[in-house]
Amino acid sequence: MHGHDSTQPVRVTAWVRGRVQEVGFRWWTRARALEIGLTGYTSNLGDGRVQVVAEGLHADCEQLLALLRGPGTPGVVTGVTEIWSATGDGYESFAIR
Repeated sequence: MHGHDSTQPVRVTAWVRGRVQEVGFRWWTRARALEIGLTGYTSNLGDGRVQVVAEGLHADCEQLLALLRGPGTPGVVTGVTEIWSATGDGYESFAIR
């Protein structure tokens, strides 16, 4: 079978580059993730990037990635890199760390 099982939750970890710290980016990301119904967290990294870890259905994670790459973000996003994996321990909500 090719592709993924759209009914099984997945985890996407994304690293967002650009001017994305101290512009409300993590708060914005959390709000979008909660609207979509994802769990996980977002945190600032020491090198200026923001890390986003989201768990949920593949299509919902794709929706969040599209928003992260879209024109409506706070700050200036110059790139988003992501890796997909199986879900881990699971998260109760979507946190800012």
